[in-house]
Amino acid sequence: MSQLVARQTLAIVVLVVLLVSHAAAQTVAFVDVNVVPMDRERVLLRQTVVVRDHIITAIGANDGITAPANARIINGNGRLWLSPGLADMHVHGTEEDDLGLYISNGVTTVLHMGDAPSFFLSHMRPAIASGKVIGPQMFFGMKVDGAADYGLFHVSDVDQARAMVRIARTNGYDFIKVYSKVSAAEFDAIVDEARKQGLAVIGHGVESVGLPAGLFKGEAMVAHGEEFLYTAFYNKEDPDAVPAMNAVPRVAEEVRRSGAFITPTLVAYEAIARQWGRPEEVNVLLAAPEASNLTPTVRLSWSQARYGERTGDIRPRLLFLRRFTKALADAGVPLLAGTDAPTIAGLVPGHSLHEELRNLVESGLTRFQALSTATRNAGAFIAGTHPEVPPFGTIATGMRADLVLTVANPLDSLETLKRPVGVMTYGRWFDASMLVSLLDQRKQRYQRLEELRWMDRQRKRPRKSARRGLISIRVIK
Repeated sequence: MSQLVARQTLAIVVLVVLLVSHAAAQTVAFVDVNVVPMDRERVLLRQTVVVRDHIITAIGANDGITAPANARIINGNGRLWLSPGLADMHVHGTEEDDLGLYISNGVTTVLHMGDAPSFFLSHMRPAIASGKVIGPQMFFGMKVDGAADYGLFHVSDVDQARAMVRIARTNGYDFIKVYSKVSAAEFDAIVDEARKQGLAVIGHGVESVGLPAGLFKGEAMVAHGEEFLYTAFYNKEDPDAVPAMNAVPRVAEEVRRSGAFITPTLVAYEAIARQWGRPEEVNVLLAAPEASNLTPTVRLSWSQARYGERTGDIRPRLLFLRRFTKALADAGVPLLAGTDAPTIAGLVPGHSLHEELRNLVESGLTRFQALSTATRNAGAFIAGTHPEVPPFGTIATGMRADLVLTVANPLDSLETLKRPVGVMTYGRWFDASMLVSLLDQRKQRYQRLEELRWMDRQRKRPRKSARRGLISIRVIK
């Protein structure tokens, strides 16, 4: 057993050394690739893209650009497609091992929407930037509520609200995420202080303010399309009613006028609807192939999900949210792709973003519109809230080289993004074999942990009663 552990540990160390070797700044040239720049709906055929120190320094037709002599060449032979790295603008979790799952799925930017302690921020950002940890570019929001209902940081007056914003700024958070129980005065104080501190306010629909009203007061992004069910479309007489579609155009137009971004997180509501009143579904989700990449901690949290104990059927509301999302897109509201992974059973980091893109297409968005939510729109949102950050989200000179190489044009099939030929983040190139190794090593480690836990449980298993053949420990149910 010790030899097996030693071999697995050595394999992990070798993999880390190989991957970290890519951390050194280098010049890379993607030669003869078809570029999907995502600045608008178009394709640039047979291009050369030069990257130096994680920034795109040149892009043009093959016959117009010569790759630098010292560049590492990645040749597409006219058959591969280069598009921007993806962004998941609503994630949770603080498992370091989860971060590699984003890269293996082509996700090069995430917005962490709460629960990340300050030491996680201060450690992960430099570790990822230096290559010591494999992960995406990360932004962080601090949760603030007006009550202790959800166990969050909460405030009880405007002075505390302002102080909380300053604390968030001091500790490196990029956003303030408001929850539903903040008072109207506290909300105004948070927005005002956040402007002074250079932070943006995002989050849920605040009940005391409402939506879309909160957007005109300064909330820059709503974290779920679902929030409109509890605000703009709320029915006091029947809170569980599915809203009428005739109210949607007015709300969509008001959201557009506000200039705010909306993150529908349809995949999260879909996952909840799948489990609602069906406790057996959690086991199905845990048995899915992609779930084998989860850390044991996350798998345990999934197994304890309680949505299966609920009654009723929320699938009609999911249908409404899809229609509402389409109406927002038609109205010109900028949408962001987000998942809520991995807090809800069924939402695997990285993989779930592809499921969100599927949801958006099934809601009626074009593939370009859906892909925009995870590329150009995400870049535009960060550029508007944090202009000091190097721009990303499209392929152009001066942009961050967050890139995904695929065998097909994602505008023809978003499915191709699930199996990247390679991913570039922070100027480092991870080819398909490295991405597979990244996942395989994690699977082996997690499987070994499960084996050790099983052996430990067997050692601690209570003895049977010799007299009656029953377990000697009584279990009360």
